[in-house]
Amino acid sequence: MDWNREILEKPMWKEEIKNREQKEILASRMAEKVQDGDVIGFGSGSTSYLTAIKIAEKCQKENLKIIAIPTSYEIKMLCTYLNIPTASLEEKKPDWCFDGADEVDHDNWMIKGRGAAMFNEKLNIKSAKQTYILVDESKIVNKLGTNFPIPVEVNPKAINLVKQEIYNMGAEEITLRMALKKDGPVITENGNIILDVRFKDIDETLERRLKNITGVIETGLFIGYNVEILK
Repeated sequence: MDWNREILEKPMWKEEIKNREQKEILASRMAEKVQDGDVIGFGSGSTSYLTAIKIAEKCQKENLKIIAIPTSYEIKMLCTYLNIPTASLEEKKPDWCFDGADEVDHDNWMIKGRGAAMFNEKLNIKSAKQTYILVDESKIVNKLGTNFPIPVEVNPKAINLVKQEIYNMGAEEITLRMALKKDGPVITENGNIILDVRFKDIDETLERRLKNITGVIETGLFIGYNVEILK
């Protein structure tokens, strides 16, 4: 017996999608790559949301069978609505992945994590042979950190220690990310909190140095990852 899926009647995005036309074009290009039997890592964010819908349309039209490895509960629920089977990394290895980004510079360094799923996103990227990052022109920057802070996922018990250590590294500003439609902070997929951190300059060692702090689970810095940027 199946559940009544009334609550999942219609896939909804939490806010208006900016640059939707460009993102729809990227989503369609990504769906063209799907082949029968693929195991695909599904990223998080509005571009991934649109891409999942395009992929589902292609699978239905061409009777393709795929498996998704979603990086967030939000995308997992969308896959359920779209009748795309899902699995975890404990069960399946992705053939390839797609995801979006908040910022990308000309060296393909990225800031990601507005959806608080960067730990799962890095796991997918590291596990797959190929990852495509889909970005509209608004996401391309000359200097990383221009528009967005660096998300840092922190075990709640370590918040004060981590904050102190990050300031000692030269951070200009650190804020606890608060949830928009509920009381309290944003909670990640892994039950942790997010500190949004701004540095004047971001160098190639910063991701590693942040992750070396006791209590830091992951960061939204993606430096030196094997990805292909589609824009």
